[in-house]
Amino acid sequence: MANRAPPNDTGLSINSSNDTGTSELTAVVDELLNQLNTKFSSISSELLAKMDDMSRRLDNLEATIQTDGKPSGSGK
Repeated sequence: MANRAPPNDTGLSINSSNDTGTSELTAVVDELLNQLNTKFSSISSELLAKMDDMSRRLDNLEATIQTDGKPSGSGK
């Protein structure tokens, strides 16, 4: 048993350091996910607003075409 290494007291500090690193990584990932969620919500809201605006514009265009598209006799 002369080949056995002496006990390593630094194992506890490595685990403690590893736990701190894991906690920091978890906090960074959580913050990143929150930022992505906020940006996604913002983009979704903007997209829906633009789609509603486009729908209103198309409805107005359709109404204008139906009104102006009737023959009036004053052609070319």
